[in-house]
Amino acid sequence: MKKPIPLWRSTPPAIFPVCLGLLGLGLGWRSAADVLPIAHEFGDLLLGFSCTYYLYFLTFYFLKLSARPSVLFEDMTNPPARAGVAAAAMSMMLLAAALLPLGIPALYVQYIWWTGVILQIGASAIVCYAIWKDPPEQRQFTTFQYLTFVGPVVGPIAGIPLGYVWESILLTLAALVAYVIITIGNGLRLANKGLPVQLRPSLAIFLAPTCLFATSFGLLGIDWAFDLFYWLSGIIAFVLLLLFPWMVKGGWSPVWAAFTFPVSAFLQVQVMAAINGVGFLALVGVYSGLVLGTSLIAYVAYRSVMSWVTGELARKSGAAIA
Repeated sequence: MKKPIPLWRSTPPAIFPVCLGLLGLGLGWRSAADVLPIAHEFGDLLLGFSCTYYLYFLTFYFLKLSARPSVLFEDMTNPPARAGVAAAAMSMMLLAAALLPLGIPALYVQYIWWTGVILQIGASAIVCYAIWKDPPEQRQFTTFQYLTFVGPVVGPIAGIPLGYVWESILLTLAALVAYVIITIGNGLRLANKGLPVQLRPSLAIFLAPTCLFATSFGLLGIDWAFDLFYWLSGIIAFVLLLLFPWMVKGGWSPVWAAFTFPVSAFLQVQVMAAINGVGFLALVGVYSGLVLGTSLIAYVAYRSVMSWVTGELARKSGAAIA
C-alpha cells in the first residue's frame, strides 16, 4: 500500500494571500480603536491569531523547500502561486508592523522587516525569471502581478515607525512605477479578452494597491497623493461591491483569497482617513470594513484551512509536491 504524502510536502503558496488578509484585518481592528469605541485588545487578539496562522504555514512551506529547493520554481508555473510567494514576503513586513507596539526590542522588529523586504525583492526576481521562461504566448498581464511587483508598497506601514523613511519612499516609488505599468497592461488585456468565471474574484485585487498607496503616502505626509489614492480606492470599492455577485458566480475556489487583503487594506485606509478628519464617509468605510471584511476574511480563512487539510487547496491551486 502506498504511503500517503505528508501535507507539508504540498504546502500551497495560495494560502499566503489569506495570511496577508488576516494580518491586515488585525492591524485594521487595532487602529480602528483610535476612532471607534472598541477595545484595542480585540485587534491584538486577532493579530495574535493571524501571526500564528501565518507562521504555521510559513514553517510548512520552508520545510517543503528544505526537502527539495527546486520545488519553488515548480510552484512558479502559474500566476496565483507566484502571487502567493510574494504575499508571504508582504506578510513578513506586516508581521513587523503587528509587533511594533508590543514592547519587543526594535532591533528584532527591524530584522523581521528587512527579512520581508529582502524576500519581496527575491520573489520579484524569481517571478521575473519564471515569466521569462514562459512560452511567449503565455506571457500576459494579470492582477496577481500586483502582489509581486507592487507588494513593496506595504513596507512603509512598519518601515516609517522604525525610522526607515527614505527606504520607505524608495519602496513606494518603485511600487508606483510597477503599478502604472501593470494597470495599463491589465486594462488592455481585460478590454480585449475578459476573464473566465474561475478567475473573476481576482478582480478584487485592483482595490489593494490603491488603498496601500493611500496608506503609504499618508504615512509619508504627502497629502495630495493620499487624497488621490483614497478617493480612487473608494470608487473602485464601490464598483467591486456592485460586481460582487458576478465575481462569486463560480462558487468557492482558492482564488477567493483575492478578496481578503484588498478588504483589509480598504479598512486600514478608512481608519487613516477618519483620523485625518475626512469625516462621516470615512467612518462609514470603517464600519463597513469591520463588518463585511471580518466576516468575509474569516470565511475565506476557514475554507482555506479546511481545503488545506483535505489536500484540495494544493490540488486546485496547482501546488508542486516536494
